[in-house]
Amino acid sequence: MKFTAAAISAAFLGSVVASTDVDSGVLEAAINCNGELGDLEFVFLEDEAVVRSIEDDIRADLSKIGLNVVAKPLDKADLNTARQGGDFHLSISETWGLPYDPHSFAAGWIDGAGGEGIYPAMEKFEAPSTREELLDMVTEVLQLEDKQELETKWLDVHTYYHEQAVLMPLYGKRIPTLMNRRLVGYVAGQQQFDYPVHRLSVDAGPKNVTISPGARNGLFHTVGTMNAHVYGPNEFFSNNWVYEGLVAFGGNGVVEPALATEWSKAPNDLGGDTYTFKLRENVTFHDGALWDCSVAKLNFDHILARPLAEVKHSWYGVGSNTVDWFCDDNNNFVMQTDVKHEAYLNELSLIRPTRMISPNSFIGNDALKNNSCHVEWGTVEGTDGSVTCVGIQSISGTGPFEYISEDTTDGTTNSVLFGSNKNYWGTVPDIDFLKVVRYASSDDVRDALLSDELDLVWGAGVLSDTDILDFRDDPEKSTKIQVGLSNPIQTAMLILNTGNPPLDNINVRKTVIHAINKGALVEKELPLSQQVDNIFPRDAPYCDVDLSPRWSYDFEKAALLSCDGTAGNYVT
Repeated sequence: MKFTAAAISAAFLGSVVASTDVDSGVLEAAINCNGELGDLEFVFLEDEAVVRSIEDDIRADLSKIGLNVVAKPLDKADLNTARQGGDFHLSISETWGLPYDPHSFAAGWIDGAGGEGIYPAMEKFEAPSTREELLDMVTEVLQLEDKQELETKWLDVHTYYHEQAVLMPLYGKRIPTLMNRRLVGYVAGQQQFDYPVHRLSVDAGPKNVTISPGARNGLFHTVGTMNAHVYGPNEFFSNNWVYEGLVAFGGNGVVEPALATEWSKAPNDLGGDTYTFKLRENVTFHDGALWDCSVAKLNFDHILARPLAEVKHSWYGVGSNTVDWFCDDNNNFVMQTDVKHEAYLNELSLIRPTRMISPNSFIGNDALKNNSCHVEWGTVEGTDGSVTCVGIQSISGTGPFEYISEDTTDGTTNSVLFGSNKNYWGTVPDIDFLKVVRYASSDDVRDALLSDELDLVWGAGVLSDTDILDFRDDPEKSTKIQVGLSNPIQTAMLILNTGNPPLDNINVRKTVIHAINKGALVEKELPLSQQVDNIFPRDAPYCDVDLSPRWSYDFEKAALLSCDGTAGNYVT
């Protein structure tokens, strides 16, 4: 039995199609079969306002087909543990956006070291397809250079994982900014957690600005140790204000000069490429230390110490493919790879881990015995030795803002203060002091904006789309607060874990996908976003493709796929 005309009309309007529009016998069979599958555990980040706003809609949609989904909100550490261990059925994640997508994000699937959960979710593909075959395809395409071959091979990769119904595209994620109108000069950032506050100017009032930034956990909690060479618990946004790399990621996907002013690339006899960077002159760190080639080499000695490159940084090409780095006779910095890697410069523009730290910040110059890596990593064992992590002794970069102090109570961060780098090689920020403030809830953030206690909210996960639209569209609020939005830079997805029954059955995965009315979900909860059909943003390299089948809402199909595809036998 097909949908009625009324049901089809309702679907186009974005409302939920009633269960009575599917043959009653089919639906009854589907509900009974799916009810016997047991609970589906849905893990998500507890402090992420956007995810919290949609997880209940997903659970409600799946309940209509008889699937019982149990919500399990977790903090960031526990969420990463659950995902890496495959201890979940469903989870919402997102691509990393440019400059990571698709190369670095897909490369992260290979060893499963990331916290997104995609590697364990791919454990049991429908035969004859296998996770190992897909990862071999990814490894191959990352080393290609011919554009036509790259287009073909990336299409093969996209098609392979798409057909397995393991990653359900949901919506394109935009980065919001809410700014008191005493500030001017808004420009959207170019990658996730890139909040270019240094480009703002103060049009009225004091040049001290307060901000509630979107953090890895949604609401801001802590900046961590602010060590440029590690990952969590550091925050990307604050490291991005303080530290810079050799290159930066600019608009339209272009890699731009930063601490290097120009560079060249040439094939080498190792099988890869040699990159030669001319370094920017007359640059100093916040503590007064001089930037030069010896400092560049010192930083990479620590970042890419062999055990770390193997164990901690193997998820991307700079970590896995760089075999040598040195200063040439002209004080240029030289890096060599032993395989081709198209995204190498893009990866050097990432906010971590290849940002430059002052030489005074290192506890020791021996990169094996006193490495700058995160203290909690302890001793990292590699195939040819080990590294002892001792961290850093000071926070000093070359970026537009310098770290000043942190206010805490019983170990809990209340605020963190940054100051303008008056010796910045670029345009010195107009803001004198930037204070990052911690708030307990999204409601507290909203109230602080309205009371003028808070000047700026920048980043996703702080306020819901409903709150943001209220600030934008309310005549009184919009006279005080202006709203800016980036283009969609990432794609949110639902991960379906094939390694955890019953999702090891592709028909169950397809049932889940087709039972979720993502059009209605986006319209209701995420009006600033748009639903998407592909995992990667279409403006990412090699990602503007049309894939089949289309993972769209189709309640009748969800019902017919139930009972391992036999529910259609129960037509009344």
